[in-house]
Amino acid sequence: MIDTSSKEPVTLNGSCHCGALKFTVTLTEAFASARRCTCSICRMRGAVAVTSTPDAFRITQGEDNLATYRFNTKMAEHHFCSNCGIYTHHKRRSNPNQLGVNVACLEGVSPFDFRELVVFDGDRHPADNAEHKTYVAGVLRFEPSPEG
Repeated sequence: MIDTSSKEPVTLNGSCHCGALKFTVTLTEAFASARRCTCSICRMRGAVAVTSTPDAFRITQGEDNLATYRFNTKMAEHHFCSNCGIYTHHKRRSNPNQLGVNVACLEGVSPFDFRELVVFDGDRHPADNAEHKTYVAGVLRFEPSPEG
């Protein structure tokens, strides 16, 4: 199991579900930045995201399979595999110098490795208020089954 409290940068390989899209990424805050969000797209995709930067993310295979979805303000870029549809990463609207990376796409990492996650209030986005304040909607907890 990974150390989800670590803040030391870590470099990992990742891929989409079908393997057509592969990448290498350095997580600038390791796993300590793991989060969920309540905005409309995050709510629907249900992914746990960790932090990287565009310079620390490199597609190593299948760049032609990378598709991008933008909506509303068109600031955030949500990237996914055009073959299997899995969301791999996105450029954050709150900080365009950061990427959110789907932990489920990282080798050796599972969203269920995180016992507790902060859930940000995406309906009150920092880019939509004068103070650029980030609001927390709650905490998501995972408790493994004793048989697990």
